[in-house]
Amino acid sequence: MSKKVLITGCSSGFGLDAAKALAKKGHHVYATMRASDGRNAPKARELRDFAENEGVSISVHELDVTSDESVEAAVAQMDGVDVLINNAGYGYAGPVESFTGPEILAQLDLNIVGTARVASAVLPGMREQRDGLIIQISSVAGRGAFPGFGVYHASKWGLEGMSEGMRYELAPLGIDVVIVEPGPFSTHFFDNLKPGSREGVMPAYGHVAEFLDGFGETTGQLFLDGEAPTDPSIVIDIFTRLIDTPKGKRPIRTIAGLDFGLGEMNRVTDPVRRASLEGMGIQGWDGPQA
Repeated sequence: MSKKVLITGCSSGFGLDAAKALAKKGHHVYATMRASDGRNAPKARELRDFAENEGVSISVHELDVTSDESVEAAVAQMDGVDVLINNAGYGYAGPVESFTGPEILAQLDLNIVGTARVASAVLPGMREQRDGLIIQISSVAGRGAFPGFGVYHASKWGLEGMSEGMRYELAPLGIDVVIVEPGPFSTHFFDNLKPGSREGVMPAYGHVAEFLDGFGETTGQLFLDGEAPTDPSIVIDIFTRLIDTPKGKRPIRTIAGLDFGLGEMNRVTDPVRRASLEGMGIQGWDGPQA
């Protein structure tokens, strides 16, 4: 069945690929991005040309997830949203001490608050129709921690907790919330990592810089390995599968690609999560009923 799908962060990576793939599946895609008439104008034009050439339905909208006004204006242009894919985001890399307070807040604003802004804009319509799906793009960094990514972890761990809480709040209203946790993929994520700006800190953290350099080199080699699960299409296929899966059957978490062993954490902790819900008498809130 055709759905109206809002995707944030469509200027590159998973967002750009998902907009094209889901449109080809017959869905109408609201492809959103910042600076659609500025630095991202070529990407906006690419999506419009793709829609025309392929005979599919994509509309491009300006949307900055860090702005209430921008989010509200964009959603007001849309004729209902059945599926929201909260994809927009980027990462900060470096010792926590190297980041200023405003930089940490900016990371949290984008990766946590931004997803809540967009969800809050589409939820009135979903609540009215008592149906909807919100796919939150977290990361394996939302399940484990590595040196040099503390600020990014804070944003993704926070997103995980907020999304899980939303799942229980919205299930009785017929709305599903699920979390996708990609590992490293060849989407230029590592090319766009932002360092901290606090001066005089990095000389004390040579060991962290060495780890980050090695981590970047290793992942770069994996991206060149045709056998490694780093093709972004893996994540796009998960989006498609989640949309097509009936209510009541969608898993709360799906790890994609290289998981550094953290997939085991989901397997081991999920029975504990379910038992906790049962202890509170809300086991029926773990996703909407069919």
